[in-house]
Amino acid sequence: MKMAAVFLLGLADDEQRQLIRRERVFRDRTNPLDFLNDTEVIERYRLPREFLFRLIDIVREDIEPDTHRSHALSACTQVLVTVRYLAKASFFSECGDLHRISRASVSRAVDAVTKSICHRLDNIHFPTEEEANRVKHDFYQIAGFPNVLGAIDGTLIPIMAPKVNEPEYVCRKGYHAMNIQVVADAWLRFTNVVAKWPGSVHDAFMFENSSLKAKIEARTDGWLLGDSAYGLKKYMMTPKLNPSTPAEENYNEAHSKTRVVVERALGVCKSRFRCLHKSGGMLLFSPGKCVQIITAVMKLHNMCLEMRLPQDPDVDVQIPDQVLLPPNPARVDQTGQAVRLRLIQRFDN
Repeated sequence: MKMAAVFLLGLADDEQRQLIRRERVFRDRTNPLDFLNDTEVIERYRLPREFLFRLIDIVREDIEPDTHRSHALSACTQVLVTVRYLAKASFFSECGDLHRISRASVSRAVDAVTKSICHRLDNIHFPTEEEANRVKHDFYQIAGFPNVLGAIDGTLIPIMAPKVNEPEYVCRKGYHAMNIQVVADAWLRFTNVVAKWPGSVHDAFMFENSSLKAKIEARTDGWLLGDSAYGLKKYMMTPKLNPSTPAEENYNEAHSKTRVVVERALGVCKSRFRCLHKSGGMLLFSPGKCVQIITAVMKLHNMCLEMRLPQDPDVDVQIPDQVLLPPNPARVDQTGQAVRLRLIQRFDN
């Protein structure tokens, strides 16, 4: 009888301990924007308060929880966690500790917010024929290069080695990456972004297989500026190989000074959103998720420019030395050569 009582008492103690273990602990998730001053907000998120409020309004419909049971993450918390990750390239554990949520919750928030940004924020547009004159005027003011509709380049974003087709993602520099094609205007806005190709793909191949090629090929009101990786075409002006006259040197100098806007745009974007910068390590996601995050960051970059947010004065934009390779004779475009020759003659002064 006594043994039975002890046994039952032991069961009761076990049940009580299980109840204690099952008790949910709800952490304080006070909105940081309610108590941080402006300087502290920028230090933590690298973006000002008004930008964060506007972004919350843009994505709220997609991410706001339907219920507040179990302290579901608010739209504000999800946006702050995501911006913290994009701007600081922090580990999920660090973002989670800062906002008092788990790493799993951080992962879900980043996925939901970046997906909503890609869907809701529509601010990457190649200039239409109606907008072309303004764009060309802005480019002309840089170095006197006429009829420029955009500067094009590819940029490598380091990623974790994917489980499928891993060798295809090894770039020419020896690490796993996504190769992203971007076009920028004179004000450093991205006007075209192609984010889908693995790091081993050449810049020229990306352009040849993009919708942008058909779009610019059909127009007669201007051209793109590309480095020597691109083929010379009537719609793609590239540097002159081995310049031998003052006019050719002047042309190359004007081309370089004008095309550098795309390098500067990438530098400003990666400096503000460190998840894309080499100092941030790499994107630890599948290629599909990486594309989503990269696209979201490019759109946020344009949003920063639209809101006229100040740029980091210490941004170091390193322009890699161009290796000028002779073109393949089979690919020489006679029309493109004629257009470039007329441009070179403009710089004969």
